[in-house]
Amino acid sequence: MIPRYSRPEMATIWSPETKFRIWFEIEAHAADAMAELGIVPREAARTIWEKGGKAAFDIARIDEIERETKHDVIAFLTHLAEIVGPEARFVHQGMTSSDVLDTCFNVQLVRASDILLADLDALLAALKKRAFEHKDTVTIGRSHGIHAEPTTFGLKLAQAYAEFSRCRQRLENARAEVATCAISGAVGTFANIDPRVEAHVAEKMGLDPEPISTQVIPRDRHAMFFATLAVIASSIERLAVEVRHLQRTEVLEAEEFFSAGQKGSSAMPHKRNPVLSENLTGLARMVRAYALPAMENVALWHERDISHSSVERMIGPDATVTLDFALVRLTGLIENLVVYPQAMMRNLERFRGLVHSQRVLLALTQAGVSREDAYRLVQRNAMKVWEQGADFLEELLADKDVRAALSEEAIREKFDLGYHIKHVDTIFRRVFAEG
Repeated sequence: MIPRYSRPEMATIWSPETKFRIWFEIEAHAADAMAELGIVPREAARTIWEKGGKAAFDIARIDEIERETKHDVIAFLTHLAEIVGPEARFVHQGMTSSDVLDTCFNVQLVRASDILLADLDALLAALKKRAFEHKDTVTIGRSHGIHAEPTTFGLKLAQAYAEFSRCRQRLENARAEVATCAISGAVGTFANIDPRVEAHVAEKMGLDPEPISTQVIPRDRHAMFFATLAVIASSIERLAVEVRHLQRTEVLEAEEFFSAGQKGSSAMPHKRNPVLSENLTGLARMVRAYALPAMENVALWHERDISHSSVERMIGPDATVTLDFALVRLTGLIENLVVYPQAMMRNLERFRGLVHSQRVLLALTQAGVSREDAYRLVQRNAMKVWEQGADFLEELLADKDVRAALSEEAIREKFDLGYHIKHVDTIFRRVFAEG
């Protein structure tokens, strides 16, 4: 985790203090369940909670023990025994390290998911607000970076809203997929621990029992989780790249808010750079990079190995912390985005009517001209606009072949800008389920 790109709430989930507290809760809930089953004394389970629950675990002491034992869970259990006393012999009865590690990891991923879902809700709210604000703000649509046909800036934001709505649903599904608990003992057979212990711990930790574990929880669950984060990151980059293009000097239809006292360049005082959206592109690259090792973690040896462990110690915190930061940054970018409707209209009109070429093409075909000939007629006039700076409407009106098929009134009618945005309300109802 890089402090520059970390928010405290998400970072806290991955702190040693939080991790050891979750480890303790797993062990203590397991002891409670075993006490109910008569496997350990009730008084021992009560003591574990009373002493361990009040304790502030000494991270330095745990690290010291681990340097000798070379085993993190044993180091924690040894330290817990120092706190609890003789009753600590009833901790970890029939359990294996992965029962604690995997269940804890999934608790952390679930908590991280809840923060990310809240982040997405905030982003969706910002996108919706700005989409309705610019529902009828006409701008040029582009394909291959080239002027295509008119759209509205609200539709651009509505598209992003729909995309992030899908992201939210995917994350809900991914959260559910990793919300499992395994307290099944060595190789997952429950040989030395009752399955009812697992069910109790799962309920207390807000998880579901893993249907079948092999000492570890199957890593296909985690692969899907991190792949979902990667897709969300890609959606962030898609919107960030749009902002970057719109802020280019030659376009300047929208730009990131530039605050008083902000500096764009150490060398050029005039610069106002899209630094937030460029940063989001970089962060998205990192989150996507974590998806591949998560997929490679799926193929463990036999019932378990620990080749996944070092990977997850890095990608768990880094992917969730980075995505959290990116979502919050994108929300602020959208909330404060400066939009220039006049520049949008100026750019749309820059090529003097070319954006209406398809309407003229269709009108010619409906007037009886073959599509091939109609395309040729429209294109030859369009090229004069590109190459000579001519006016598209005037060229069409002066073209005898075009006029042979279409009247002046029919041609002029095809240059109505409102024609292109007549279904905006329909699209908005589809996206937002309202007018």
